[in-house]
Amino acid sequence: MAINWKGVMPAVTTKFTNEDTLDLDMFEVNINAQLEAGVHGIILGGTLGEASTLSDTEKRILVKKTVDIVNGRVPVIMNIAEQTTKNAIDAAAKAKEDGAQGLMMLPPMRYKAGDRETVVYFKEVAKSTELPIMVYNNPVDYKIEVTLDMFEELLEMDNIQAVKESTRDISNITRIKNRFGNRLKILSGVDTLALESLLMGADGWVAGLVDAFPAETVAIYELQKAGRIKEALEIYRWFLPLLELDINAKLVQNIKLAEVATGIGTENVRAPRLPLVGEERKNVLSIIENGLKTRPTLPEYKELNAVVS
Repeated sequence: MAINWKGVMPAVTTKFTNEDTLDLDMFEVNINAQLEAGVHGIILGGTLGEASTLSDTEKRILVKKTVDIVNGRVPVIMNIAEQTTKNAIDAAAKAKEDGAQGLMMLPPMRYKAGDRETVVYFKEVAKSTELPIMVYNNPVDYKIEVTLDMFEELLEMDNIQAVKESTRDISNITRIKNRFGNRLKILSGVDTLALESLLMGADGWVAGLVDAFPAETVAIYELQKAGRIKEALEIYRWFLPLLELDINAKLVQNIKLAEVATGIGTENVRAPRLPLVGEERKNVLSIIENGLKTRPTLPEYKELNAVVS
């Protein structure tokens, strides 16, 4: 499956049972809710997926399960966050073998690679696989920036096709468009800058709170794409306090609490993460409860996709 890098692609959470095993039943409930809302892809193995706590076997189970649930309706994309080029190449091979249709890739983990090392890392993985790749550019959290000059080199590889843009610099979208046109597709990776990014020309949104509020997230994307900016903005303004739960060190716990509130998840996390307690939990629940009380009535946004290509 060729990937059309556009639309809403949830970075989904990994569901765990009370016994700290994969909860594939609740995982399926959530994936089906995403598909019903009209998402354009599923991304596994990111921060929200608690990938750093998953075994290699668990990652492979999740890919296979998601491919089975999705059944060709949208692409399944696996994130790669490895410390070595060798392991990244191996992870890419396993993702393809398990049925993933694309990769999202972070720069090397732990070691702060230089520009040349980072470029070679991405290119070596790209050479090893036919899968299309979205580079995850998040220097705020991961301390390595993939600059435009670096992308100039990376785009020599036909299967490096998109960037998850998380620099927090909105003007970077215009810089990318000015330099690369449509050769490098842009997906916003910051929930609290998503609508702004889309209006500045981003092609899509790798979203977090979509895990709990899939319909509202897709509605914002489809409405702005159809030029119904006022309606998109009204939903986005309602959504912003919830979206801010994603820009937080406890984003996994926050979003899982929101999934509980909307009936499509549990708050089980894997240690060292622990469920929220005390005042912190109370504050997050207050934001979620207020969002549910004031939840907007959505227009028939799904029909817009057939009208605007």
